[in-house]
Amino acid sequence: MYLELNGREPGVAELHRLVTLNYGHYTSFQVRAGRVRGLALHMARLADGAEELFGHRIGVEEEHRLLGLVRHALGRVRDASVRVTFVPGPGGDQGPPDLLVAVSDPVPEAAGPPLRVQTVTYERDLPEHKHRGTFMLDHHVREARLAGFDDRLFVGRDGKVREGTSWNVALWDGDRVVWPQAPALRGVAMVLLQLAMTMNGTRWDLRPVAGAELTAFPGAAAVNSNGVRGIASVDEVPATDLRLVKLLAETWAEVPSDEL
Repeated sequence: MYLELNGREPGVAELHRLVTLNYGHYTSFQVRAGRVRGLALHMARLADGAEELFGHRIGVEEEHRLLGLVRHALGRVRDASVRVTFVPGPGGDQGPPDLLVAVSDPVPEAAGPPLRVQTVTYERDLPEHKHRGTFMLDHHVREARLAGFDDRLFVGRDGKVREGTSWNVALWDGDRVVWPQAPALRGVAMVLLQLAMTMNGTRWDLRPVAGAELTAFPGAAAVNSNGVRGIASVDEVPATDLRLVKLLAETWAEVPSDEL
C-alpha cells in the first residue's frame, strides 16, 4: 500500500494523528486501465461528506485539485484499489480537512464465493455517509464468522432491511430486482446498476422490505464497488435462485467507466 497526505508522503507525527483520530469520511473504488466506474458519483459523495462533516464546500476548482491528488498518488499505476479520505487537518475545527489517498492492489475481477449472511438489528450512525466509524462494522463481521456465517445484513429497529456491513443488498422476487428502501448508504455501484437496469429495461423496485419478508425472496446478492457477489443464504435459509446474480453481473459489465 502507498499513502499520500495532500500530495506527499506523511511524516511520523502526521501518521500518528491520522491513526488516532477516528473522524472523517471516504470513498473507495477500483481503477482499471486508468478508468473508474461512477467517478462523478464518488466525487459527489466526497463533496456531500465534506460539507456535512467538516462544513467544507467543494467547488469545481477544488474537485480538479482532488482528482489531481488521486492521479499523483497513482503515478503510473493503471490498476489499483483507491481509497480517498477526508480527515481533520492540523487546525481541527478551525481549518480545512486534509486529504489522504491510499493506493493498494486491485481487487480480483472474479467474485468470491457466495456469502452466508446473518441478520442482526443494527443501524449505522449517519448512514447516508461513508464515514470512518467502522469499529462496529468490523465487530459485526467478526461476530458473524464466529457464529458460522460470512457477514451480516442489518435490519433497523423499525424491522426494515437496511444494508450489509460494506455493501448494499439486492433481492430477487422471481420477477424483478428489489432494493430495500431505508436509511442506508446509497452505494455508487447500486446507483449505477439501477441506472443501467432502467436503460436496458430490467424491472426493478425501490421499496421498504421487512426483515420478516426475507425468506420470501428466492435470490439475493451483495453489491459494492468491487462488483456483485451472490448470497447463498440468509439466516440459514438458502437463496437458491441464481438468476439475480447473473442478471446483476451482466448489467455491471455494461456500466461504462470514466477516465480518471
